[in-house]
Parts: sequence; structure tokens; C-alpha cells
Amino acid sequence: MSTVDLEKYIIDIPDYPEPGVIFKDITPLMASPEGLHEAVDQIADHFKDAGVTKVMGAEARGFLIGAPVAYRLGAGFVPARKPGKLPREVYTQDYALEYGTDELQMHKDAVTADDRVLIVDDLVATGGTAVATAKLALQGGATVVGFSFVLELEFLNPRKVIGEEFDQDVFTLIKVH
Repeated sequence: MSTVDLEKYIIDIPDYPEPGVIFKDITPLMASPEGLHEAVDQIADHFKDAGVTKVMGAEARGFLIGAPVAYRLGAGFVPARKPGKLPREVYTQDYALEYGTDELQMHKDAVTADDRVLIVDDLVATGGTAVATAKLALQGGATVVGFSFVLELEFLNPRKVIGEEFDQDVFTLIKVH
């Protein structure tokens, strides 16, 4: 078990981006060699026996934690990007936001039926982005083996949303009640 307190690296920013919201800033964790190493190691250690061949992370902060986790697992990294950012043929997945919808895209050749994919992001709120990212992996024929996040906003019940679509392991480093 780790002796590094990852929560000490998370800074609460009240009323950002709008009044009443408390933004959880993870950039101090990313800037700390000790914090970043610990977060990556905990996620990679948790999934070390899952046979992960690809890690997928959603734009943009999912790249920050997903790429080093992929490296640590000896896997490839696949970015799930906002529309119009990828230059070749893509799969597209829509997902709901509080007010409207958004979409993510992935190159069609990014994963294959032989891939075992871990979905990694910095934060899970409602679970919509995580589910959309996983559905992109499925479009490519891959198997989703789990989900991992640095922060989970439990009060928004993201595990319910993820669980309605996927029956895989959900591993979170810090849970906010």
C-alpha cells in the first residue's frame, strides 16, 4: 500500500467554471514527480494482469494520465479526440452532456479485435465520456477490460452509468463524496 497521499495534490477552486461549482484541479498532481509516479503506478499495478494491449484516454486530460499508464503496462496509447482533430478515417461516438451532446472520435485502425483496452481519464463525473470512449473501442472490435480514473465524483453516480453499459472493473484513486 502506498504512503503517498494523492489527495494533497488536488486543489479545490470554488465557483469555477461557474458559481456553485467546486473545480478539482489535478495539475499539481501532474506537476509533482512523486504524485504523478504514484498515480500511474497504482493504476498500472491494478491492471497489470488484465492483458491490456491498448490504453484509451479522452481529450485532453485523459492523455496526461493514459499515456504514462500505457507506457508502464507495455501497451499502446489511443487518443479519443474531439471532432475534426484526426486526419484519417474515424469512428464517432456521441454522448450526452448536461446541456446537449458532444462526440469523440478515434482512428478506425487504432484498435483491432485482438486488443484488450483499458479506459483511463483524469476524472469521472457522470460517466458519459468514459462510456463513449469505451464504445469507440467496441466499434473497432476491441474488448474493454476496465476503467480507471484519478478522481471520481461519487455524488454524480458515474458507476451507475458505466455499469448500465459495461460490467468491467472500475478503479479510482480518489473518490469525492
